[in-house]
Amino acid sequence: MFTWFHRFGSAPFVYRAAGAVAPWLAGGCAIALLAGLWLGLVVAPADYEQGDSYRIIYVHVPAAWMSMFVYTVMALSSAVFLIWRLKLADVVASASAPIGAAFTFIALVTGSLWGKPTWGTWWVWDGRLTSELLLLFLYLGYMALRGAFEQPRTAEKAAAMLAVIGIVNIPVIHFSVEWWNTLHQPATITKIDKPSMHISMLRPLLLMVLAFQLLYFANLAVRVRSGLLRREARSSWVAELAAKASGGTGHAASGDTATDHG
Repeated sequence: MFTWFHRFGSAPFVYRAAGAVAPWLAGGCAIALLAGLWLGLVVAPADYEQGDSYRIIYVHVPAAWMSMFVYTVMALSSAVFLIWRLKLADVVASASAPIGAAFTFIALVTGSLWGKPTWGTWWVWDGRLTSELLLLFLYLGYMALRGAFEQPRTAEKAAAMLAVIGIVNIPVIHFSVEWWNTLHQPATITKIDKPSMHISMLRPLLLMVLAFQLLYFANLAVRVRSGLLRREARSSWVAELAAKASGGTGHAASGDTATDHG
């Protein structure tokens, strides 16, 4: 069991595994997305208070959930990288940052679009919205730090430390509606004992959450493969991949490998 788990620290194994699962994740995302949009935009009834404007929830809530989920993955991966120097963990964190930033931006924009007809304003500086905006800045700061130093290893450590420190913002986002007075509505789908939504509205929302989750992992698999190729560019297994991609020109590949290690 431990031998099998240890294989996830092998760059060639992870590269092949990510390439194998990425199409399945993308296919599952497409199915869940189409089903969720159909049930949410066509089948689900209008809300008795908000009318059809509530339907933006099928994009806003999954994006907001994923903004926190992806940052948690990024912070945990960064912690693993700092403690155990596992290079793959840094690749996962680096690959997750742009995806998480995109989810956070979508959550903020859709939240503003939903807030105008619901609250009568595009934005309020309450705890939930302010901490979500701070999350976007954390993502952007992480990506900026990775390009702010000439030494890649220094940039990786600095960005990882920021990601770990920034994890304190995640519980603030989650519990902000309980800690402070806010216009933002409380939890709905996380109330497992008695969700606030009718099942006809809840079902497509859960499908959209699943679709966004699969979208993240599909993109993560593709970005991890690219990150591994960049990080391991001088390794022999990357040279073998390049040789296969070029039609098996062994002499050219051998020459490139010798040049890289020289």
